[in-house]
Amino acid sequence: LGRIGFRRSQTVAYRPSCLDCSACVSVRVVADEFRPSSAQRRTWRRNADLQVSTCRAWSTAEQFELLQRYLGARHPGGGMATMDETDFADMVEHTPVTSFIIEYREPSVDGVTPGRLVGACLTDKHNDGLSMIYSFYDPDHAARQGLGNFIIMDHIRQAEEQGLPFVYLGYWVEGSARMQYKVRYRPMERLT
Repeated sequence: LGRIGFRRSQTVAYRPSCLDCSACVSVRVVADEFRPSSAQRRTWRRNADLQVSTCRAWSTAEQFELLQRYLGARHPGGGMATMDETDFADMVEHTPVTSFIIEYREPSVDGVTPGRLVGACLTDKHNDGLSMIYSFYDPDHAARQGLGNFIIMDHIRQAEEQGLPFVYLGYWVEGSARMQYKVRYRPMERLT
């Protein structure tokens, strides 16, 4: 279903089907053809010291706290703003496919204790790519500008390393300012 434009939310595969509207288009990046722009290369260098870990699809209080800060700053009043820890656990843990959380942490100070969590992404692995179900990051971390962009580029890197041709970015609506960042990842395919 992902290959024909559906997305996943917990155990449900869905796609918008509005009468007289087809604005929501599922998009994916062709991983091995992606070439970062100079701004994207700067974002990569600025965040290259982050420690990236692939964790099982199990929610943690630390992830939930980061999500709450992200939603409060980036999407106040949005549909997920009222999400509680149980809702978050359902989002992360109820999956009929291979899913995991990719965490992005600052370097460890002592080499033992994990560094501070600054980003995370609930990710599904398909036989043809990685699907970014939901990513969130520290919205107030000035030293880490471009965290959201870094997370996308890291998924492209991981897909390429795993021999997976695509990274699914979710739905895109042409002209939507909030979704404009997705067109910076080319080549981008639209699934209709």
